[in-house]
Amino acid sequence: MKKYVLDSCALIALMNKEAGAHYVAALYKEAMDGKAELIINKINLLEIYYGYLKEDGEEFAELLLTNIQNSIVKINEIISDEILRQAGKIKSNVKKISLADCFAVAQSIISDAVLVTADHHELDVVDNNNIAKLLWIR
Repeated sequence: MKKYVLDSCALIALMNKEAGAHYVAALYKEAMDGKAELIINKINLLEIYYGYLKEDGEEFAELLLTNIQNSIVKINEIISDEILRQAGKIKSNVKKISLADCFAVAQSIISDAVLVTADHHELDVVDNNNIAKLLWIR
């Protein structure tokens, strides 16, 4: 079964119907058909939550969080020692990458999954250095 780790920008693209949303929607369909597994790290879920909390208020952010938690997306709630170390190595070796993106990359490596993202600004270096497998949605 194919595995995909969703970066926060991938889910935000889907929710906001931004460019690339159709790629994420297709992955949801694959997951619903039992052909793929979708994963998000709790740190990346936090990025989504606080962004909507700041822009749209607590009621909307809570509803959105509940919808994601009840969806087909598996939320990795545990920062294992393995993910902690992997994220730490990425953060120390890759310039200009956010801590949250380090967790998304680490999650994809540990899960042997493809990272789904649109964040070229921070993750081109990851792709160019073959640190993880990425699927660009735009």
